[in-house]
Amino acid sequence: MTSSQRWLSATDDLPVPDLLPAGTPIDLDNCAREPIHIPGSVQPRGVLAVVREPDFEIRQVSANVAELLGRSVDDVLGRPLSELMGAEQAGMVEQAASTFGDLSQRNPLACDIDVAGQSRAFDAILHRGPGGVLLVEIEVAYGERPFSFPNTYQAVRSSVEELNRADSLAELYAITARAVRDLTGFDRVMVYRYDEDYNGEVVAECKREDLNSFLGLHYPSTDIPAQARALYEKNWLRLIDDVDYTPAPLVPAIDPDSGSELDLTHATLRSVSPIHIEYLQNMGVHASMSISLLRHGRLWGLIACHHYAGPHLPPFGTRAAAEFLGSTLSLRLVDRFEGDQLHKRLSAQAVLAKITAATLDDREPLSAALLGAPDLLDLVAADGVVVDMQGDYQALGSVPPPHVVSAVANWARGAGDEIAGTDCLSHELPELNLDPELAAGALALNLPDGQCAIWFRREVLRSVDWGGDPHNKTIVLGEGDEVRLSPRKSFDRWREVVRQRSDPWSLSEMESAESLRRHLVESLYRRTRGALRVAERVQRSLLPESIPALPEWHLSAHYEPAAGDNVGGDWYDAFELRDGRLIVLIGDVAGHGITAAGTMAQLRNALRAQLFAGATPADALDQLNAFCLHLMPSAFATVVAARVDLSSGQVEAACAGHLKPYLTNSSPTASLAPIQLSPPIGIKGVTYEASTFTVEPGHGLVLYSDGLVERRGESIDDGLDRLAETLGRANTAPASWIWTEMASDNIDDDVTVVALRRP
Repeated sequence: MTSSQRWLSATDDLPVPDLLPAGTPIDLDNCAREPIHIPGSVQPRGVLAVVREPDFEIRQVSANVAELLGRSVDDVLGRPLSELMGAEQAGMVEQAASTFGDLSQRNPLACDIDVAGQSRAFDAILHRGPGGVLLVEIEVAYGERPFSFPNTYQAVRSSVEELNRADSLAELYAITARAVRDLTGFDRVMVYRYDEDYNGEVVAECKREDLNSFLGLHYPSTDIPAQARALYEKNWLRLIDDVDYTPAPLVPAIDPDSGSELDLTHATLRSVSPIHIEYLQNMGVHASMSISLLRHGRLWGLIACHHYAGPHLPPFGTRAAAEFLGSTLSLRLVDRFEGDQLHKRLSAQAVLAKITAATLDDREPLSAALLGAPDLLDLVAADGVVVDMQGDYQALGSVPPPHVVSAVANWARGAGDEIAGTDCLSHELPELNLDPELAAGALALNLPDGQCAIWFRREVLRSVDWGGDPHNKTIVLGEGDEVRLSPRKSFDRWREVVRQRSDPWSLSEMESAESLRRHLVESLYRRTRGALRVAERVQRSLLPESIPALPEWHLSAHYEPAAGDNVGGDWYDAFELRDGRLIVLIGDVAGHGITAAGTMAQLRNALRAQLFAGATPADALDQLNAFCLHLMPSAFATVVAARVDLSSGQVEAACAGHLKPYLTNSSPTASLAPIQLSPPIGIKGVTYEASTFTVEPGHGLVLYSDGLVERRGESIDDGLDRLAETLGRANTAPASWIWTEMASDNIDDDVTVVALRRP
């Protein structure tokens, strides 16, 4: 058997739950596990004979053989195929099976079979089953004979030409629905499209004028379970000519050679699930047919045909023409879909290029470039978008309140990806009790320093309409409480599936967002570098140009900006008072960049003025805190202020939330200075207290900022211990040596060290 002949079961490579044993009663609770490929029976419009090759002995046959062909089951079981069809017709089947590997290319075989003394025309449809058996399906012949591909093509030629001229997916859908109805005569033909989760939507419809519309109907993936979808990928056309049929069981029920139920994945006569029959009957459908639409071998949608006037049996040639039309549509759908995706990508690239060009003007805030014309909603379709960059928070469209935006931003950062998206925010952030009309889905760009851009989509239910009436009262009024399965109830189940969900973010939208993020990171870096250069110039201009040269003491200082020019708020100061005492200060303003540098400048000057005027360190910090709370209520800083009597070595110091200085001596490790630690500057209700201690001859005092001892992945206590040991090795070392010994590659903050040594 060649590869083109390889028999595939509906369950091959299918990750579905364990299927029920054949013959298990099926209900709504277990239908998702129904083994629909081994129903053990066929629809009675034809006879199925299972033939063993190469002797062509009949191993199984459907129980309706007597009704349709006038032979009893006992007359044909275990006998040659000729006993069922006649020698000439059986020979034709044997020749086709032996000569042609791909049997589908030869179907159907036109057969004239003697039934009760009269010759009747039948179509024999051949395909191979598992274990090398040959399945022969015999249907009463209708329509033009003999069947041929030219006949099939002529039946749909004009429709194929229309499909080739279609400019959009919507036009393809509409042409197909109309062409299949014209070809097959069904009362209603619909085109279903699946989403990524196999939830379905009716996207086109051609119907009798008196029928209620199903256009826009949505239904959940559970309506067509996984094993049914897998079967539809392998058997492209299914027909039920009469939903009220009585199944004809296979005799015997178990294949005598394999000892298992016969797999009818590829059988046109395969009996269908009683759950599906109930669904159709509740809709008033008497006959149905469906044709698979595939994209890259996977089920993409269906052409579904319904008939209400009574049973309906299109001839094999008509069905083949409809299947050909479906396969043609599948190819065109792939081309059109990929063409549409390309068009969307090119359009997105054009929008992105305009937005990117607008961000090049560093004089304008980034939000102006992103929310101008075109804006971020032109790049990624959404109901609203928020931009929070460079301290500027702006929104466009319908967005949730700021506290929700903040929570979504935190969630996105916690996801650890550059881009984070969800179509169900209520699942990710259940504690927020989100309003799905504002925020059911979000797509967030994580940017440096907590900056972000976030698109929001509302709940998909608000944009769903079914045939112009979202409640479809015509169908609802026709249903009683006893109806378990119907389009209305499918729609309700779908509503439950998508409740509090938005439309999902497509791959092309994610790609556009990712491209935008790359551009924004570059723009932020460029803008930040400029701002940081200004901040660094401001900060360095406020550091002392020189420090006092003391006749007996040694004073040194070292300042090191953070890696990557991430300028912080470190500062220090050292100056002599008129009475000869020395003031030594070190501080750290919360934040980075030009804002931190400006705050640092004001605090430094205010503190310097208080101390120079004669205030004690504690009083000066009290005044500085009052100044900060009144004029800069959002500022926050830590400070150590020390006043040193150079003759006695006595130090009066006050500490506002800063790390305590170290006292150095001849010991192997330095010790923390005995200073009272008080809250930082910027806290209400604080009174600072002074501490007094003495720097003995040969000892020293080292002030430093937290950047010297803080490291990623390490506790600050470990850093303090390391500094104490470093100072113990050289208690007379200058500030630059201390920095060099403590330096590492993962310093995220700027570093300041001031070292004072008494001879």
